[in-house]
Amino acid sequence: MRIATALAAAASLAVFYAAPPQPAAAAAAPAKCHRGESGEPAADSRGRSSVDAGEIRWEDESKYDDALKHAHKVWTSGGLDRVEVRPDDASSIADLQWRDVDRRDGTWAERGGQWAPHTGADNIYFNDHLLGDRKAYGTRQWRRSVAVHELGHALGHCHKTINWYLTVLDPDIDNIDGITEPTGTDRKNYHALWG
Repeated sequence: MRIATALAAAASLAVFYAAPPQPAAAAAAPAKCHRGESGEPAADSRGRSSVDAGEIRWEDESKYDDALKHAHKVWTSGGLDRVEVRPDDASSIADLQWRDVDRRDGTWAERGGQWAPHTGADNIYFNDHLLGDRKAYGTRQWRRSVAVHELGHALGHCHKTINWYLTVLDPDIDNIDGITEPTGTDRKNYHALWG
């Protein structure tokens, strides 16, 4: 019996030493950002997000419920499951608030929405001036595109201008026309940031 045990142990060691060690998978580099705005980070960042302990707890103070619910769904399905996005409740503190504004001053004249980080809960604003009924971008599709774009920022993604790849994080609202969910490029960037 000792000989059989010794032979089995030797065979196991031979297999162990014969198989080359597998290299650890290299983490993808964070996607570089479009540097057109003041304060724009150099790359996607967990530190510049609304994520707290692997989740975003949100409150809804917006009339655009369809758009924000759609954004939550597409950023948490199809393998995008590293960050949980769910409503705030009595036992938690909100990380993100969805709100509406009606602004046309300065850069708001061409802005459908904005993610705004704060010391407490961050905000995502929908701009009624462009997204309201009978306004320039006042359709269900545009509202969803803006919501998905802004929730992408809350997840730590920066603006990106990628000439030959579609991305919902393009800073030009006209370039996200019809993009109502994270693209292949956005999914790759999500996994590079969150695993």
